[in-house]
Amino acid sequence: MAILEVLSYPNDILRKKSSKVEKFDSKLHVLLDDMYETMMQRDGVGLAAVQVGVLQRVLLVNIPREEDGKQYKEDLYEIINPVILHKSDEIYWDEGCLSVPGFYEKVKRYKNISLGYQDRFGNERVLKAEGFLAVAFQHEMDHLEGILFIDKLSILKRKKFEKELKKAKIS
Repeated sequence: MAILEVLSYPNDILRKKSSKVEKFDSKLHVLLDDMYETMMQRDGVGLAAVQVGVLQRVLLVNIPREEDGKQYKEDLYEIINPVILHKSDEIYWDEGCLSVPGFYEKVKRYKNISLGYQDRFGNERVLKAEGFLAVAFQHEMDHLEGILFIDKLSILKRKKFEKELKKAKIS
C-alpha cells in the first residue's frame, strides 16, 4: 500500500469533473486501499479520488465513533459512482478539507440523504445517512464535480479565505 499525494487548492485538477467507474478490478481495489491509507495518515474523515489526482467517481468516508472519537476500518464506506436519491432538512456544518488545509467554515448541507452507489465489486447499494455522515458524503461528492467547500461560501467569507491563503503563503 502506498501513501498518495493529496492535491491542494488551487491545483487545477481539483476543478475537473470525475468520470464514472466502469471497471471494478484490482487496479480499483489498489486505489481504494491506497486512498484509505492516505486518508488515515492525514487524519481525514473523507477523501475523493480527484484529491489524489485520479479523475474517477470514487470516494471514501470514515467517521470517528462518538464513544471514543476513533476511526475503525469496519466503519469505512467505499463509495463508487454515487448518486443522491433523496435529501431533506438543511443544516449548517463546520467543514474542513484535506485539499484546503487549515481552513474551516460553516457550509449549508442536507441533514438527511439517501445514496445510491456501487461497492468495490460493482454491486449496487443504497444507504441512508444523517448528520456528520450525510455531510461528509455531500462534501466528497462535490469533489467529484470539481466543487470545493469554499465555493459554497458567501463572498465575504470567500475573501477571508483568500486573505488567509495569501498570508499562509507569505509566512
